Amino acid sequence: MTFKQEIARRRTFGIISHPDAGKTTLTEKLLLFGGAIQEAGAVKNNKIKKSATSDFMEIERQRGISVATSVLAFIYKNKKINILDTPGHKDFAEDTFRTLTAVDSVIVVIDVAKGVEEQTVKLVEVCRMRKIPMLVFINKMDREGQDAFDLLDELEQKLGLSVTPLSFPIGMGYDFKGIYNIFEKNINLFSGDSKKNIEQTIAFDDVTNPELDKIIGNKAATELRDNLELVWGVYPEFDKELYLKGDQQPVFFGSALNNFGVRELLDCFIQIAPPPRSKHAEERLVEANEKEMTGFVFKIHANMDPKHRDRLAFIKIVSGTFERNKPYLHVRQGKNLKFSSPNAFFAEKKEIVDISYPGDIVGLHDTGNFKIGDTLTEGEILHYKGIPSFSPEHFRYINNADPMKSKQLNKGIDQLMDEGVAQLFTLELNGRKVIGTVGALQFEVIQYRLEHEYGAKCSYENFNVYKACWVGNENRKTEEFKEFERVKQKFLAKDKRGQLVFLADSQFSLQMTQQKYPLVKLHFTSEFE
Repeated sequence: MTFKQEIARRRTFGIISHPDAGKTTLTEKLLLFGGAIQEAGAVKNNKIKKSATSDFMEIERQRGISVATSVLAFIYKNKKINILDTPGHKDFAEDTFRTLTAVDSVIVVIDVAKGVEEQTVKLVEVCRMRKIPMLVFINKMDREGQDAFDLLDELEQKLGLSVTPLSFPIGMGYDFKGIYNIFEKNINLFSGDSKKNIEQTIAFDDVTNPELDKIIGNKAATELRDNLELVWGVYPEFDKELYLKGDQQPVFFGSALNNFGVRELLDCFIQIAPPPRSKHAEERLVEANEKEMTGFVFKIHANMDPKHRDRLAFIKIVSGTFERNKPYLHVRQGKNLKFSSPNAFFAEKKEIVDISYPGDIVGLHDTGNFKIGDTLTEGEILHYKGIPSFSPEHFRYINNADPMKSKQLNKGIDQLMDEGVAQLFTLELNGRKVIGTVGALQFEVIQYRLEHEYGAKCSYENFNVYKACWVGNENRKTEEFKEFERVKQKFLAKDKRGQLVFLADSQFSLQMTQQKYPLVKLHFTSEFE
């Protein structure tokens, strides 16, 4: 297969939603339809011993939630599909925001009963800002929920989307009969027995045909005809160009738990979703079909295999081909590195690959060379932007609870911070270490992982901080800046990269500081120029 054909057959996408909308279950079913696994695991039911393929960290299996993005790849209808299953919980949103820099399109999962929820609003906002094509899957149709048209209105009003249904439900909950697939013009009948997975698909071009009444009953047939008339009258026709520009969002209905509507979603997705797209670097726009390899690190994961203490850097290939044992320039360090065992992923299962193409996610064994946002090239100096650290909202002192294990604790904190799990600030005044996280649940994850992966124990103490602000590098020689440093000494810290950070203890204190020292520029993300 030629280089251009390899690019054209790739689809790299993320799945986003509020917690419990069924995102990980949908991922499992996509893998099932892709033939990548034989039996799907459910996230909710603890009686099922098999846990979800994409939840591979011990803490995820215990809690039944996803706390880290996982990467899964499979082939379906000769298309190479790379799925990034992201955490839905808001305490792990930073991992999700970073993952969105590595996807070419997104599937948004909505719970039919709960509709649009808070976390979905934030994530969709990021996708809209970056013009990422989105496809919406309204899940759990086998349960009682909101009216389909009300949900479509909610998508438009709360998320600012321009939707067009490509399938429509026949009934809901107990009355759920199936789905009319507008995209393929057929009817899928729902049997309600996911174990046998009996699903009948009947080609049906003309819904006015009386045969429809025999198949789904008079009442359901009349209702479906009325609904479809409304759909065709109110919503625009699907326009692939608008979808690819991020200006139109197709909507599918189904039930991931019952394998229903998932195949239709997947079949349509591989037809319309974009292959790897071009990406802006600070220096220029990089096209996927360029011959020279470029890629960037969007995630680091320590201890994917606790027995081997390995760290993996996840690289999204933007252009060219990534080859095993070929030297590439690590732009930040200015040195060439070779990789003898680049990995392709299937959740925690990994296999060594000789060659990877744009759109692929490659895992590189890392001995501490990589940080999130690093670029690899064949010699060109490029910096991919848009992978900032966000200002944390929760802060605690971290203390060593076992003095015999201080070496393990320091190593553990060091590696977990490199993953971007949280941020470490060292106070200028006394050298005490403060951990800042986007969500409070992260502290528990850090404590758990330090103990189970590094054999170190930590305890926390509250530290009253309202906001962490990165201090700009300009005007450092002025008297005003020196006075700011002197007066605010006990609120100043350095982050892991050595950047100066001001830890404001209240909103009032932050406003007063900005008024009193206008030359001192304060930033709420670590990425500023």
